[in-house]
Amino acid sequence: MLRRELPSEATAGRVIRLARGRIAPGADDSPLQPIQPWHGRVQPLCWWQEEPVALSLEEQPGEDWPEAREWLARLPESWYALVATSLQVAAWLQNHRFCGRCGTPASRLDAEFAMHCAACGHRNYPRNSPCIITLVTHGESLLLARSPRHPPGRYSTLAGFIEPGEAAEEAVRREVFEEVGLSVGRVSYYKSQPWPFPHSLMLGFFAEAASRRIRIDGVEIADAAWFSPRRLPQLPPLYSISRALIETHLKEVGGRG
Repeated sequence: MLRRELPSEATAGRVIRLARGRIAPGADDSPLQPIQPWHGRVQPLCWWQEEPVALSLEEQPGEDWPEAREWLARLPESWYALVATSLQVAAWLQNHRFCGRCGTPASRLDAEFAMHCAACGHRNYPRNSPCIITLVTHGESLLLARSPRHPPGRYSTLAGFIEPGEAAEEAVRREVFEEVGLSVGRVSYYKSQPWPFPHSLMLGFFAEAASRRIRIDGVEIADAAWFSPRRLPQLPPLYSISRALIETHLKEVGGRG
């Protein structure tokens, strides 16, 4: 449904209006505004169902503009890529108005997502920050943890940024040990997901724990525990790769019918 080609020649099309992480609802109760002429400030974004789409950054959201996470929770899964692309391109436009090398105001290029500095030639592109996200298991049990940033009662999988020069599998072992004091044996890749809060690329893994003894760090992790597939806490939202990791494990061990 989404075609990753910039509609640079288009002068009209659908528009996504975004401000401070909120997206304006369209007439059809989707994030897309009706077809309209594009002014010079909009950013051509992509093609959606063969219609050109542009991003319009607004100063303030309207009172009825839902948060991006609310849109992701209510929309079909097929819309995820469009919403994620809008959020990440918006963050890039807001954060790269000036050259990161010499500080000169940068100008937007039409043919690609790039901000160009005429003074020194440096270019900035939308940022992707690679992270690992890992479901640690021991037999059928799942290790789930609570970050201080999570809503009350919600537990999730472990996650962390990949360090410079570090392989993703190495990051899995390091993050698990740092956060809950566990060594893991077999590590297997699952799949990836862009996470536009603001610009992470989540690399999903399963990891088998060598023991069940937990030692939480008390900083990034407020609590962690082993859970049975038949007795689970509040879980992450359905649109997240964290939830996909959990649901995949539950189906494999017969915890979901």
